[in-house]
Amino acid sequence: MKLKKAIDRIPGGLMLVPLLLGACVHTFAPGGGKYLGSFTNGLITGTVPILAVWFFCMGATIDLRATGTVLRKSGTLLVTKMVVAWIATLVASHFIPIDGVKAGLFAGLSVLAITTSMDMTNGGLYAAVMQQYGSKEEAGAFVLMSIESGPLVSMIILGATGVAFFEPRLFVGAVLPFLIGFVLGNLDSDLREFFGRCVHPLIPFFGFALGNGIDLNVIVTSGLPGVVLGLGVIVVTGIPLILADRWIAGGNGAAGLAASSTAGAAVANPAIIGEMIPRFKPLVPAATAMVATACLVTAILVPILTALWVRRHHARDALLEEFAAATTPPQPLSERDVHV
Repeated sequence: MKLKKAIDRIPGGLMLVPLLLGACVHTFAPGGGKYLGSFTNGLITGTVPILAVWFFCMGATIDLRATGTVLRKSGTLLVTKMVVAWIATLVASHFIPIDGVKAGLFAGLSVLAITTSMDMTNGGLYAAVMQQYGSKEEAGAFVLMSIESGPLVSMIILGATGVAFFEPRLFVGAVLPFLIGFVLGNLDSDLREFFGRCVHPLIPFFGFALGNGIDLNVIVTSGLPGVVLGLGVIVVTGIPLILADRWIAGGNGAAGLAASSTAGAAVANPAIIGEMIPRFKPLVPAATAMVATACLVTAILVPILTALWVRRHHARDALLEEFAAATTPPQPLSERDVHV
């Protein structure tokens, strides 16, 4: 059976399929982990340690010896995404209660869900889309996007907007594995390659563990708000990213649109932040389900929208070339041409 190929056909499938399996276990056998104990219970409840290893390996993949063009493009997209997520969080905090929306069509929506869905780009999706529709430098611009991985950026945004307060030691604890991996990966390219191979294999493990904290009923009730949240991520982050790509990074806007997604790994951030801030814990199941839905929605729509954008851009360039050729005055004949 070609299970891996089947999972790869699902946008974000490597994260979402194990998450749904974990949610099934939690819904139909909530005490299964404790009953079996040992390693099985570790897989079911080990979200934080698994994520810690994954975060370390992500840090090791960042290579600061990338070209200036790649760093400029990557830095522009990274900073723009973070600033837009900060503004969205600031605005949302004035309209959404700190404990989330309790009733109505958008029940379960919280500032936590908005922040964690908007501040982290799906680097793999971005690289795949730009390899098809962009330049080599644009495809490599995901080099700094790994900095968004993990809860650090979400913690900074929530702290800067006054939504939450994190003690300095919590910031250090959140970023330390990443920094250690980053240092080791840049000291030794063999270590970068060695740890980098662990990044993708770990995703289904923490996806399964995350799913074990979600009831399937929460996923069902959070479906519509999650879809709206995914569309909001594309619109709210996509427009500034397109403008930044064109005006600052020197692109045609395609790279900015390709970066307007929610990363599969962002699904883990509500749970991690909930462990640090107890008052956020009740929001974690709904926020996790919404971020997972946003990840799926953006994974489907972003490649389609980017392809349409590139085709429109190429069509406009072709039209401008034709117009320029039509309006260019004919060159005067030389004396040699006249005698011919």
